[in-house]
Amino acid sequence: MKSSRRVLFAGLFHETNTFVETHTPVSDFVSMRAKPMLNCLGDSSPMGGALAAARSFSWEIIPALDMRAMPSGMASDAVVEIFWEGLEAAFRQALVSGLDALFFVLHGAMVTESHADVEGELLARLRKLPGAECLPVFGVFDLHANFTEAMARHADCLVAYRENPHTDAREAAVRAVGLLEGALSTGALPRTFWRHPPIVWPPTGTGTAAEPMRSLLALAREMESRNSDFVCVNVIAGFSFADTPEAGVSFTVCTVGAESPAQAALDELSALAWQLREMGNVLEEPAEEVVARALEFPVVGLTVIAEPSDNIGGGAPGDGTGLLRAFLKYGVQGAALALLDPDAVALIRNCVGAAPVGGQRLRIAVGGRGSKLDAGPLELEFEVLSLSEGCFELADKNSHLASASGDFFEMGPCAVVRHEGVVLLLTSRATPPMDLAQWTSQGLDPAGFTFIGVKAAVAHRRAYEPIATRLLWADTPGPCASRLAVLPFRKIRRPVFPLDTISEPFLGALRVL
Repeated sequence: MKSSRRVLFAGLFHETNTFVETHTPVSDFVSMRAKPMLNCLGDSSPMGGALAAARSFSWEIIPALDMRAMPSGMASDAVVEIFWEGLEAAFRQALVSGLDALFFVLHGAMVTESHADVEGELLARLRKLPGAECLPVFGVFDLHANFTEAMARHADCLVAYRENPHTDAREAAVRAVGLLEGALSTGALPRTFWRHPPIVWPPTGTGTAAEPMRSLLALAREMESRNSDFVCVNVIAGFSFADTPEAGVSFTVCTVGAESPAQAALDELSALAWQLREMGNVLEEPAEEVVARALEFPVVGLTVIAEPSDNIGGGAPGDGTGLLRAFLKYGVQGAALALLDPDAVALIRNCVGAAPVGGQRLRIAVGGRGSKLDAGPLELEFEVLSLSEGCFELADKNSHLASASGDFFEMGPCAVVRHEGVVLLLTSRATPPMDLAQWTSQGLDPAGFTFIGVKAAVAHRRAYEPIATRLLWADTPGPCASRLAVLPFRKIRRPVFPLDTISEPFLGALRVL
Protein backbone atom coordinates (compact mmCIF):
# COMPACT_ATOMS: atom_id res chain seq x y z
CA MET A 1 0.00 0.00 0.00
CA LYS A 2 1.33 3.43 -0.94
CA SER A 3 2.26 5.67 1.99
CA SER A 4 0.86 8.81 0.33
CA ARG A 5 -0.93 10.03 -2.75
CA ARG A 6 1.26 10.98 -5.70
CA VAL A 7 -0.06 14.08 -7.48
CA LEU A 8 1.54 15.90 -10.41
CA PHE A 9 1.41 19.72 -10.30
CA ALA A 10 1.70 22.10 -13.26
CA GLY A 11 0.82 25.72 -13.92
CA LEU A 12 0.23 27.88 -17.00
CA PHE A 13 -0.89 31.44 -16.40
CA HIS A 14 -1.46 34.10 -19.05
CA GLU A 15 -4.40 36.39 -19.73
CA THR A 16 -4.15 37.18 -23.44
CA ASN A 17 -5.42 40.44 -24.90
CA THR A 18 -5.85 39.82 -28.63
CA PHE A 19 -6.54 43.50 -29.34
CA VAL A 20 -3.07 44.82 -28.49
CA GLU A 21 -0.49 44.98 -31.26
CA THR A 22 2.40 43.41 -29.36
CA HIS A 23 3.00 39.65 -29.02
CA THR A 24 4.18 37.73 -25.99
CA PRO A 25 7.25 35.57 -26.63
CA VAL A 26 8.55 32.69 -24.54
CA SER A 27 11.10 35.04 -22.98
CA ASP A 28 8.31 36.98 -21.25
CA PHE A 29 7.34 33.91 -19.22
CA VAL A 30 8.86 33.14 -15.85
CA SER A 31 9.41 29.38 -15.93
CA MET A 32 10.12 26.87 -13.20
CA ARG A 33 10.70 23.18 -13.87
CA ALA A 34 10.61 20.32 -11.39
CA LYS A 35 12.06 21.02 -7.93
CA PRO A 36 12.44 24.83 -8.30
CA MET A 37 8.62 24.95 -8.32
CA LEU A 38 8.71 24.00 -4.65
CA ASN A 39 10.35 27.36 -3.87
CA CYS A 40 6.93 29.00 -4.11
CA LEU A 41 5.44 26.56 -1.59
CA GLY A 42 3.45 28.63 0.87
CA ASP A 43 3.79 31.98 -0.92
CA SER A 44 0.81 34.15 -1.85
CA SER A 45 0.25 32.73 -5.33
CA PRO A 46 -2.33 30.03 -6.17
CA MET A 47 0.52 27.60 -6.84
CA GLY A 48 2.02 28.40 -3.45
CA GLY A 49 -1.33 27.77 -1.79
CA ALA A 50 -1.96 24.55 -3.70
CA LEU A 51 1.44 23.12 -2.80
CA ALA A 52 1.00 24.05 0.86
CA ALA A 53 -2.41 22.36 0.93
CA ALA A 54 -0.97 19.26 -0.73
CA ARG A 55 1.76 19.13 1.90
CA SER A 56 -0.88 19.35 4.65
CA PHE A 57 -2.50 16.20 3.24
CA SER A 58 0.90 14.47 3.16
CA TRP A 59 0.77 14.06 -0.62
CA GLU A 60 3.89 13.26 -2.54
CA ILE A 61 4.18 16.31 -4.79
CA ILE A 62 5.45 15.70 -8.33
CA PRO A 63 6.38 19.17 -9.65
CA ALA A 64 6.28 19.28 -13.47
CA LEU A 65 6.58 22.90 -14.57
CA ASP A 66 5.08 26.33 -14.04
CA MET A 67 5.03 29.13 -16.63
CA ARG A 68 3.64 32.60 -15.89
CA ALA A 69 3.51 35.93 -17.70
CA MET A 70 1.72 39.16 -16.94
CA PRO A 71 -1.34 39.97 -19.09
CA SER A 72 -0.26 41.02 -22.57
CA GLY A 73 -0.74 40.38 -26.28
CA MET A 74 -1.05 37.17 -28.27
CA ALA A 75 1.30 34.49 -26.92
CA SER A 76 3.69 32.52 -29.08
CA ASP A 77 2.77 28.99 -30.13
CA ALA A 78 6.18 28.01 -28.79
CA VAL A 79 4.90 28.56 -25.24
CA VAL A 80 2.28 25.84 -25.71
CA GLU A 81 4.78 23.40 -27.17
CA ILE A 82 7.38 24.03 -24.47
CA PHE A 83 4.76 23.59 -21.77
CA TRP A 84 3.40 20.44 -23.39
CA GLU A 85 6.85 18.93 -23.81
CA GLY A 86 7.60 19.47 -20.12
CA LEU A 87 4.20 18.25 -18.97
CA GLU A 88 4.26 15.11 -21.08
CA ALA A 89 7.79 14.20 -19.99
CA ALA A 90 6.98 14.73 -16.31
CA PHE A 91 3.76 12.75 -16.63
CA ARG A 92 5.39 9.77 -18.32
CA GLN A 93 8.16 9.68 -15.75
CA ALA A 94 5.75 9.98 -12.82
CA LEU A 95 3.49 7.26 -14.20
CA VAL A 96 6.27 4.69 -13.87
CA SER A 97 6.02 4.83 -10.06
CA GLY A 98 2.27 5.33 -10.04
CA LEU A 99 0.22 8.51 -10.15
CA ASP A 100 -3.04 9.29 -8.36
CA ALA A 101 -4.06 12.62 -9.92
CA LEU A 102 -3.03 15.81 -11.67
CA PHE A 103 -3.53 19.36 -10.41
CA PHE A 104 -3.31 22.49 -12.59
CA VAL A 105 -3.01 26.19 -11.78
CA LEU A 106 -4.42 27.94 -14.85
CA HIS A 107 -5.65 31.30 -15.95
CA GLY A 108 -8.19 30.14 -18.50
CA ALA A 109 -7.97 32.96 -21.06
CA MET A 110 -4.72 32.19 -22.85
CA VAL A 111 -4.56 32.51 -26.64
CA THR A 112 -1.77 31.86 -29.15
CA GLU A 113 -1.55 32.26 -32.92
CA SER A 114 -2.84 28.71 -33.50
CA HIS A 115 -4.88 28.03 -30.36
CA ALA A 116 -7.91 30.06 -29.30
CA ASP A 117 -8.33 27.75 -26.30
CA VAL A 118 -4.88 26.90 -24.99
CA GLU A 119 -6.06 25.32 -21.74
CA GLY A 120 -8.63 23.15 -23.51
CA GLU A 121 -6.05 22.09 -26.10
CA LEU A 122 -3.56 21.00 -23.45
CA LEU A 123 -6.15 19.12 -21.39
CA ALA A 124 -7.33 17.33 -24.54
CA ARG A 125 -3.75 16.29 -25.37
CA LEU A 126 -3.28 15.06 -21.82
CA ARG A 127 -6.33 12.81 -21.96
CA LYS A 128 -4.92 11.11 -25.05
CA LEU A 129 -1.79 9.94 -23.21
CA PRO A 130 -1.87 6.29 -22.14
CA GLY A 131 -2.58 6.20 -18.44
CA ALA A 132 -4.17 9.66 -18.29
CA GLU A 133 -7.61 8.74 -19.61
CA CYS A 134 -9.25 8.19 -16.23
CA LEU A 135 -6.92 9.94 -13.78
CA PRO A 136 -8.55 12.72 -11.74
CA VAL A 137 -7.75 16.14 -13.19
CA PHE A 138 -8.46 19.02 -10.81
CA GLY A 139 -7.27 22.60 -10.66
CA VAL A 140 -7.92 26.27 -10.05
CA PHE A 141 -8.46 29.10 -12.53
CA ASP A 142 -9.11 32.82 -12.77
CA LEU A 143 -12.61 34.27 -12.52
CA HIS A 144 -11.87 36.06 -15.82
CA ALA A 145 -11.30 32.87 -17.77
CA ASN A 146 -13.05 32.26 -21.06
CA PHE A 147 -14.09 28.78 -20.01
CA THR A 148 -14.69 26.34 -22.86
CA GLU A 149 -16.41 23.07 -23.64
CA ALA A 150 -13.01 21.40 -24.02
CA MET A 151 -11.97 22.51 -20.54
CA ALA A 152 -15.18 21.09 -19.09
CA ARG A 153 -14.93 17.84 -21.04
CA HIS A 154 -11.32 17.03 -20.21
CA ALA A 155 -11.13 18.09 -16.55
CA ASP A 156 -13.07 16.62 -13.66
CA CYS A 157 -13.22 19.69 -11.45
CA LEU A 158 -11.71 23.14 -12.03
CA VAL A 159 -12.43 25.73 -9.33
CA ALA A 160 -12.77 29.46 -10.07
CA TYR A 161 -11.82 32.40 -7.89
CA ARG A 162 -14.89 33.99 -6.29
CA GLU A 163 -13.65 37.53 -5.73
CA ASN A 164 -12.81 40.44 -8.02
CA PRO A 165 -10.39 41.97 -7.06
CA HIS A 166 -8.87 38.48 -6.78
CA THR A 167 -8.22 38.44 -3.05
CA ASP A 168 -9.10 34.74 -2.83
CA ALA A 169 -6.85 33.28 -5.55
CA ARG A 170 -4.71 31.37 -3.07
CA GLU A 171 -7.78 30.37 -1.07
CA ALA A 172 -9.44 29.01 -4.21
CA ALA A 173 -6.39 26.85 -4.93
CA VAL A 174 -6.44 25.49 -1.39
CA ARG A 175 -10.15 24.75 -1.75
CA ALA A 176 -9.53 22.91 -5.04
CA VAL A 177 -6.84 20.74 -3.45
CA GLY A 178 -9.27 19.90 -0.65
CA LEU A 179 -11.89 18.84 -3.19
CA LEU A 180 -9.36 16.58 -4.88
CA GLU A 181 -8.47 15.02 -1.54
CA GLY A 182 -12.15 14.38 -0.95
CA ALA A 183 -12.57 12.76 -4.36
CA LEU A 184 -9.55 10.52 -3.81
CA SER A 185 -10.80 9.52 -0.38
CA THR A 186 -14.35 8.68 -1.44
CA GLY A 187 -13.67 7.50 -4.99
CA ALA A 188 -16.53 9.74 -6.16
CA LEU A 189 -15.19 11.64 -9.16
CA PRO A 190 -17.27 14.64 -10.30
CA ARG A 191 -18.33 15.54 -13.82
CA THR A 192 -18.41 19.09 -15.13
CA PHE A 193 -21.42 20.60 -16.89
CA TRP A 194 -20.96 23.91 -18.67
CA ARG A 195 -23.14 26.72 -20.01
CA HIS A 196 -22.19 29.74 -22.11
CA PRO A 197 -25.00 32.32 -22.39
CA PRO A 198 -24.65 34.98 -25.13
CA ILE A 199 -23.20 37.67 -22.87
CA VAL A 200 -19.82 39.41 -22.76
CA TRP A 201 -19.13 42.05 -20.09
CA PRO A 202 -16.21 44.49 -19.84
CA PRO A 203 -14.05 44.01 -16.72
CA THR A 204 -15.59 47.15 -15.22
CA GLY A 205 -18.86 45.23 -14.95
CA THR A 206 -17.41 42.20 -13.18
CA GLY A 207 -16.57 43.47 -9.70
CA THR A 208 -17.97 40.96 -7.23
CA ALA A 209 -19.08 43.57 -4.67
CA ALA A 210 -21.60 44.95 -7.18
CA GLU A 211 -24.27 43.66 -9.54
CA PRO A 212 -24.55 41.52 -11.55
CA MET A 213 -21.74 39.37 -10.11
CA ARG A 214 -22.92 39.78 -6.52
CA SER A 215 -26.29 38.15 -7.20
CA LEU A 216 -24.85 35.44 -9.46
CA LEU A 217 -22.28 34.42 -6.86
CA ALA A 218 -24.90 34.44 -4.10
CA LEU A 219 -27.06 32.11 -6.19
CA ALA A 220 -24.11 29.79 -6.81
CA ARG A 221 -23.39 29.52 -3.08
CA GLU A 222 -27.07 28.82 -2.41
CA MET A 223 -27.04 26.05 -5.01
CA GLU A 224 -24.02 24.43 -3.37
CA SER A 225 -25.72 24.51 0.02
CA ARG A 226 -29.02 23.03 -1.16
CA ASN A 227 -27.57 20.21 -3.29
CA SER A 228 -24.99 18.04 -1.55
CA ASP A 229 -23.99 16.45 -4.88
CA PHE A 230 -22.65 19.77 -6.17
CA VAL A 231 -18.92 19.80 -5.51
CA CYS A 232 -18.67 23.39 -6.75
CA VAL A 233 -20.65 25.89 -8.82
CA ASN A 234 -18.50 28.38 -10.74
CA VAL A 235 -19.56 31.84 -11.88
CA ILE A 236 -17.08 32.86 -14.59
CA ALA A 237 -17.05 36.50 -15.64
CA GLY A 238 -15.06 35.91 -18.83
CA PHE A 239 -12.40 38.08 -20.45
CA SER A 240 -13.82 40.40 -23.08
CA PHE A 241 -10.47 41.37 -24.61
CA ALA A 242 -9.77 37.93 -26.03
CA ASP A 243 -11.52 37.58 -29.39
CA THR A 244 -12.28 33.85 -29.23
CA PRO A 245 -15.43 31.84 -30.00
CA GLU A 246 -16.24 31.15 -26.34
CA ALA A 247 -15.29 34.51 -24.86
CA GLY A 248 -17.67 35.85 -22.26
CA VAL A 249 -19.76 34.84 -19.30
CA SER A 250 -20.09 31.16 -18.46
CA PHE A 251 -21.04 28.81 -15.63
CA THR A 252 -20.01 25.33 -14.59
CA VAL A 253 -21.43 22.83 -12.15
CA CYS A 254 -19.12 20.07 -10.94
CA THR A 255 -21.25 17.32 -9.49
CA VAL A 256 -21.07 13.71 -8.31
CA GLY A 257 -24.80 13.36 -8.91
CA ALA A 258 -27.16 13.16 -11.85
CA GLU A 259 -27.04 15.48 -14.84
CA SER A 260 -30.54 16.96 -14.63
CA PRO A 261 -30.07 18.98 -11.40
CA ALA A 262 -26.83 20.40 -12.81
CA GLN A 263 -28.55 21.45 -16.03
CA ALA A 264 -31.40 23.00 -14.04
CA ALA A 265 -28.87 25.01 -12.04
CA LEU A 266 -27.21 26.20 -15.22
CA ASP A 267 -30.62 27.21 -16.58
CA GLU A 268 -31.24 29.28 -13.45
CA LEU A 269 -27.84 30.98 -13.50
CA SER A 270 -28.06 31.77 -17.22
CA ALA A 271 -31.54 33.23 -16.84
CA LEU A 272 -30.39 35.48 -13.98
CA ALA A 273 -27.35 36.64 -15.95
CA TRP A 274 -29.59 37.56 -18.86
CA GLN A 275 -31.97 39.41 -16.56
CA LEU A 276 -29.06 41.43 -15.15
CA ARG A 277 -27.15 41.81 -18.44
CA GLU A 278 -27.41 45.61 -18.66
CA MET A 279 -25.91 46.00 -15.17
CA GLY A 280 -22.72 44.34 -16.36
CA ASN A 281 -22.28 46.64 -19.34
CA VAL A 282 -20.53 49.38 -17.35
CA LEU A 283 -19.27 52.39 -19.35
CA GLU A 284 -17.26 55.52 -18.44
CA GLU A 285 -17.44 59.19 -19.37
CA PRO A 286 -14.53 60.86 -21.23
CA ALA A 287 -11.50 61.65 -19.08
CA GLU A 288 -11.63 65.41 -19.68
CA GLU A 289 -15.22 65.53 -18.40
CA VAL A 290 -14.37 63.41 -15.36
CA VAL A 291 -11.37 65.56 -14.40
CA ALA A 292 -13.26 68.82 -14.98
CA ARG A 293 -16.14 67.66 -12.78
CA ALA A 294 -13.78 66.44 -10.07
CA LEU A 295 -12.15 69.88 -9.94
CA GLU A 296 -15.54 71.59 -9.93
CA PHE A 297 -16.62 69.51 -6.94
CA PRO A 298 -13.42 69.04 -4.90
CA VAL A 299 -13.14 66.78 -1.88
CA VAL A 300 -10.71 66.65 1.00
CA GLY A 301 -8.24 63.82 0.52
CA LEU A 302 -7.35 61.56 -2.40
CA THR A 303 -9.35 61.14 -5.61
CA VAL A 304 -8.42 58.01 -7.57
CA ILE A 305 -9.29 58.00 -11.28
CA ALA A 306 -9.16 54.63 -13.02
CA GLU A 307 -8.39 54.41 -16.72
CA PRO A 308 -9.88 51.02 -17.74
CA SER A 309 -9.00 51.34 -21.43
CA ASP A 310 -5.30 51.16 -20.49
CA ASN A 311 -5.84 48.44 -17.87
CA ILE A 312 -2.46 46.77 -17.32
CA GLY A 313 -4.19 43.85 -15.60
CA GLY A 314 -6.15 43.32 -18.82
CA GLY A 315 -3.11 43.27 -21.08
CA ALA A 316 -3.00 46.94 -22.11
CA PRO A 317 0.47 48.48 -22.47
CA GLY A 318 0.08 50.85 -19.53
CA ASP A 319 1.67 53.82 -21.32
CA GLY A 320 -1.43 55.63 -22.57
CA THR A 321 -1.37 59.42 -22.24
CA GLY A 322 -5.13 60.09 -22.19
CA LEU A 323 -5.56 60.75 -18.46
CA LEU A 324 -2.19 62.51 -18.22
CA ARG A 325 -3.29 64.91 -20.96
CA ALA A 326 -6.51 65.64 -19.05
CA PHE A 327 -4.53 66.36 -15.86
CA LEU A 328 -2.28 68.76 -17.75
CA LYS A 329 -5.12 70.47 -19.62
CA TYR A 330 -6.79 71.48 -16.36
CA GLY A 331 -3.59 72.22 -14.47
CA VAL A 332 -4.25 69.61 -11.81
CA GLN A 333 -1.98 69.97 -8.77
CA GLY A 334 -0.79 67.21 -6.46
CA ALA A 335 -1.43 64.46 -9.02
CA ALA A 336 0.47 61.22 -9.62
CA LEU A 337 0.44 58.60 -12.35
CA ALA A 338 2.51 55.49 -13.02
CA LEU A 339 3.44 55.07 -16.68
CA LEU A 340 5.35 52.35 -18.51
CA ASP A 341 8.25 53.80 -20.46
CA PRO A 342 11.55 51.89 -20.37
CA ASP A 343 13.04 54.14 -23.09
CA ALA A 344 12.41 57.29 -21.05
CA VAL A 345 13.83 55.63 -17.92
CA ALA A 346 16.99 54.63 -19.79
CA LEU A 347 17.38 58.13 -21.20
CA ILE A 348 16.97 59.73 -17.77
CA ARG A 349 19.45 57.37 -16.13
CA ASN A 350 21.95 58.02 -18.91
CA CYS A 351 21.59 61.79 -18.56
CA VAL A 352 21.92 61.71 -14.77
CA GLY A 353 24.90 59.35 -14.93
CA ALA A 354 26.95 59.17 -11.75
CA ALA A 355 25.77 62.52 -10.41
CA PRO A 356 23.67 62.65 -7.23
CA VAL A 357 20.02 62.27 -8.16
CA GLY A 358 17.66 65.17 -7.60
CA GLY A 359 16.94 68.48 -9.26
CA GLN A 360 18.13 67.68 -12.77
CA ARG A 361 15.82 69.04 -15.45
CA LEU A 362 15.45 67.57 -18.93
CA ARG A 363 12.96 67.51 -21.74
CA ILE A 364 11.84 64.05 -22.84
CA ALA A 365 8.89 62.36 -24.56
CA VAL A 366 6.92 59.93 -22.38
CA GLY A 367 4.26 57.28 -23.07
CA GLY A 368 2.05 56.80 -26.08
CA ARG A 369 4.05 54.07 -27.83
CA GLY A 370 2.19 50.91 -26.88
CA SER A 371 -1.10 51.33 -28.73
CA LYS A 372 -2.00 52.93 -32.03
CA LEU A 373 -5.22 54.11 -30.37
CA ASP A 374 -3.31 56.54 -28.15
CA ALA A 375 -2.51 60.11 -29.19
CA GLY A 376 1.21 59.31 -28.99
CA PRO A 377 4.17 60.38 -26.83
CA LEU A 378 3.91 63.57 -24.83
CA GLU A 379 7.08 65.75 -24.78
CA LEU A 380 7.50 67.68 -21.54
CA GLU A 381 10.17 69.17 -19.30
CA PHE A 382 10.65 67.18 -16.12
CA GLU A 383 12.48 67.52 -12.84
CA VAL A 384 14.14 64.25 -11.81
CA LEU A 385 13.23 63.29 -8.23
CA SER A 386 14.67 59.77 -7.83
CA LEU A 387 15.88 56.60 -9.55
CA SER A 388 15.53 53.00 -8.38
CA GLU A 389 15.77 49.38 -9.49
CA GLY A 390 12.02 48.96 -9.00
CA CYS A 391 11.73 45.83 -6.86
CA PHE A 392 9.16 45.84 -4.08
CA GLU A 393 7.61 43.41 -1.62
CA LEU A 394 3.84 43.41 -1.77
CA ALA A 395 2.20 45.19 1.15
CA ASP A 396 -0.93 43.07 0.69
CA LYS A 397 -0.15 39.37 0.27
CA ASN A 398 -3.82 38.67 -0.57
CA SER A 399 -3.99 41.21 -3.36
CA HIS A 400 -4.90 40.69 -6.99
CA LEU A 401 -1.23 41.16 -7.85
CA ALA A 402 -0.19 38.37 -5.46
CA SER A 403 -2.36 35.93 -7.40
CA ALA A 404 0.01 36.29 -10.34
CA SER A 405 3.37 37.23 -8.86
CA GLY A 406 3.56 35.89 -5.32
CA ASP A 407 5.18 38.07 -2.65
CA PHE A 408 7.44 40.31 -4.77
CA PHE A 409 7.18 42.32 -7.97
CA GLU A 410 9.86 43.71 -10.30
CA MET A 411 8.97 46.99 -12.00
CA GLY A 412 12.42 47.13 -13.59
CA PRO A 413 14.52 50.30 -13.47
CA CYS A 414 12.34 53.25 -12.49
CA ALA A 415 12.47 57.03 -12.49
CA VAL A 416 10.28 59.41 -10.51
CA VAL A 417 9.91 62.77 -12.27
CA ARG A 418 7.70 65.84 -11.93
CA HIS A 419 6.13 68.18 -14.47
CA GLU A 420 4.35 71.14 -12.87
CA GLY A 421 1.69 69.60 -10.60
CA VAL A 422 2.02 66.00 -11.80
CA VAL A 423 4.45 63.36 -10.50
CA LEU A 424 5.14 60.45 -12.84
CA LEU A 425 6.50 57.07 -11.76
CA LEU A 426 8.10 55.77 -14.96
CA THR A 427 8.64 52.00 -14.93
CA SER A 428 10.43 49.59 -17.25
CA ARG A 429 7.89 46.84 -16.76
CA ALA A 430 4.12 47.24 -16.86
CA THR A 431 2.99 47.13 -13.23
CA PRO A 432 -0.68 46.55 -12.40
CA PRO A 433 -1.69 49.20 -9.80
CA MET A 434 -2.84 46.69 -7.21
CA ASP A 435 -0.47 47.30 -4.32
CA LEU A 436 0.48 50.55 -2.56
CA ALA A 437 4.08 49.39 -2.17
CA GLN A 438 4.48 50.40 -5.80
CA TRP A 439 4.53 53.97 -4.47
CA THR A 440 5.99 53.58 -0.98
CA SER A 441 8.96 51.65 -2.38
CA GLN A 442 9.81 54.85 -4.26
CA GLY A 443 9.57 57.03 -1.17
CA LEU A 444 6.13 58.34 -2.12
CA ASP A 445 3.05 58.39 0.11
CA PRO A 446 0.05 57.67 -2.14
CA ALA A 447 -2.37 59.06 0.45
CA GLY A 448 -0.57 62.40 0.27
CA PHE A 449 -1.60 63.12 -3.31
CA THR A 450 -4.77 64.93 -4.38
CA PHE A 451 -5.25 62.78 -7.50
CA ILE A 452 -3.81 59.42 -8.54
CA GLY A 453 -4.47 57.94 -11.96
CA VAL A 454 -4.46 54.16 -12.13
CA LYS A 455 -4.45 51.98 -15.23
CA ALA A 456 -7.01 49.45 -14.01
CA ALA A 457 -10.68 48.53 -14.10
CA VAL A 458 -11.61 46.95 -10.76
CA ALA A 459 -8.57 45.26 -9.25
CA HIS A 460 -7.14 48.50 -7.83
CA ARG A 461 -10.05 48.95 -5.44
CA ARG A 462 -8.72 46.76 -2.63
CA ALA A 463 -5.51 48.80 -2.43
CA TYR A 464 -6.96 52.29 -2.90
CA GLU A 465 -10.38 52.28 -1.25
CA PRO A 466 -8.91 52.43 2.29
CA ILE A 467 -6.95 55.62 1.50
CA ALA A 468 -9.19 57.36 -1.07
CA THR A 469 -12.00 59.81 -0.45
CA ARG A 470 -13.52 59.04 -3.83
CA LEU A 471 -12.95 56.65 -6.74
CA LEU A 472 -13.85 57.64 -10.30
CA TRP A 473 -13.54 55.98 -13.72
CA ALA A 474 -12.68 57.70 -17.00
CA ASP A 475 -12.77 56.73 -20.67
CA THR A 476 -9.57 57.24 -22.66
CA PRO A 477 -8.31 55.76 -25.96
CA GLY A 478 -6.93 52.26 -25.45
CA PRO A 479 -7.21 48.54 -26.20
CA CYS A 480 -9.22 47.68 -23.07
CA ALA A 481 -12.15 49.96 -23.80
CA SER A 482 -15.30 49.21 -21.83
CA ARG A 483 -17.31 50.15 -24.93
CA LEU A 484 -16.83 46.73 -26.47
CA ALA A 485 -18.53 47.69 -29.72
CA VAL A 486 -15.47 49.77 -30.70
CA LEU A 487 -13.22 46.69 -30.65
CA PRO A 488 -12.73 44.68 -33.88
CA PHE A 489 -14.31 41.37 -32.84
CA ARG A 490 -14.18 38.74 -35.57
CA LYS A 491 -14.14 35.32 -33.87
CA ILE A 492 -16.50 35.68 -30.91
CA ARG A 493 -19.67 33.62 -31.19
CA ARG A 494 -22.53 35.82 -32.47
CA PRO A 495 -25.04 37.07 -31.64
CA VAL A 496 -23.85 38.21 -28.23
CA PHE A 497 -24.88 41.02 -25.89
CA PRO A 498 -23.99 43.92 -26.03
CA LEU A 499 -22.49 43.64 -29.52
CA ASP A 500 -25.82 42.53 -30.99
CA THR A 501 -29.52 43.05 -30.40
CA ILE A 502 -30.98 39.78 -29.11
CA SER A 503 -34.72 39.57 -28.51
CA GLU A 504 -35.03 35.95 -27.39
CA PRO A 505 -31.69 34.40 -26.44
CA PHE A 506 -31.20 30.67 -26.55
CA LEU A 507 -30.16 29.76 -23.02
CA GLY A 508 -30.63 26.02 -23.42
CA ALA A 509 -28.17 23.38 -22.34
CA LEU A 510 -24.79 22.88 -23.95
CA ARG A 511 -24.20 19.50 -22.40
CA VAL A 512 -20.82 18.12 -21.50
CA LEU A 513 -20.87 14.52 -20.31
